[in-house]
Amino acid sequence: MEENDFEGTLVLEKLAAIDRVDAFYEAIDADDFARASDLMQLAGIDPGTSAIVLKKLADADGDL
Repeated sequence: MEENDFEGTLVLEKLAAIDRVDAFYEAIDADDFARASDLMQLAGIDPGTSAIVLKKLADADGDL
């Protein structure tokens, strides 16, 4: 997936399918990017999309 084509809703839908949206947001709030990555992997989100999400989180937060 290209970053320009990124659609965050699809990530949230996959997390919702495994009932992990709240856990994902908690991980983000705690700057626990390893946990966020683990949750995306558990939800079956492909590595390329996960990398884009983590990059966007790091850009918004300032570090990873």
